[in-house]
Amino acid sequence: MATNNWTITDIPDLTGKTVIVTGGNSGLGYESVKAFALKGAQVTMACRSMTKGEEAKKRIVRFLPSADINVMELDLTDLKSIRNFATNFKKNHTRLDVLLNNAGIMMVPYSLTKDGFESQLGTNHLGPFALTGLLLGVLKTTPKSRVVNVSSMAHSSGEMDFNNLLYENGKNYSPTKAYSRSKLSNLLFTYELQRFFDKNNINSIALAAHPGFSNTNLVEHLMKKWYYRILKPIIFKMAQSASRGALPQLRASVDPRAKGSDFYGPNGRWQMTGYPVIVQPKPKAFDKENARKLWNVSEKLTSVIYS
Repeated sequence: MATNNWTITDIPDLTGKTVIVTGGNSGLGYESVKAFALKGAQVTMACRSMTKGEEAKKRIVRFLPSADINVMELDLTDLKSIRNFATNFKKNHTRLDVLLNNAGIMMVPYSLTKDGFESQLGTNHLGPFALTGLLLGVLKTTPKSRVVNVSSMAHSSGEMDFNNLLYENGKNYSPTKAYSRSKLSNLLFTYELQRFFDKNNINSIALAAHPGFSNTNLVEHLMKKWYYRILKPIIFKMAQSASRGALPQLRASVDPRAKGSDFYGPNGRWQMTGYPVIVQPKPKAFDKENARKLWNVSEKLTSVIYS
């Protein structure tokens, strides 16, 4: 296990590298875009709102005029948007060194994506699954390319139920259960993707990361509840900054020593805060049968077939 206090100063020169960051206009994604741009990468900031994306880009360019950032529209709740994004990206790029699947939602009330999927599994897993598959061609042609999926400590309480994977009609739905399932799915997908790369002799690696407990806008909707508003000052006093929380996914994206299936998280107590190191997920994340089932149902639901 790595023990050094890894920070953005440890990111190597990324000149000539091409990176996609989903959800790049805020939180961990925004901090990741800044770090990649600082080191010379050409970064595509994939955002649901072009307005918010352009505003985020302006903030970065203000302090880093040399930043090479392109804002593109991407709505992970809409397969049509995902297909359009992939098509447009491939029109203008012949390489993709890092696909950072950062965007996500957390513990929201039951709702459906535009394609009728339960929103948390749809946004946090099925969207990134489809995006990765649609960008597979350009990943294949980029030597040593990486796919990094952002999971969470919440994967530890996740349970896969393939008889009711999408909580049909809200059956047995809870915001916490659905979020945990989606974060476990991120890890199952990561390990199955690495097996796919190995089996097909593709010179790419799949990795995962989690941010620990970080101060981002991911839980803003929870602040509508009176008890969250009361506890907010205490909760976020314990949290680390978004810039620190982004370090595990940055390290997974660029550390030359990283290997396929590595999982990065903070090195502090309970992996809540700290510097990024390789951490171990719960054993359920290594369940090959569930990983294969999830892969198959994801191909069926999204109509994105990996080949």
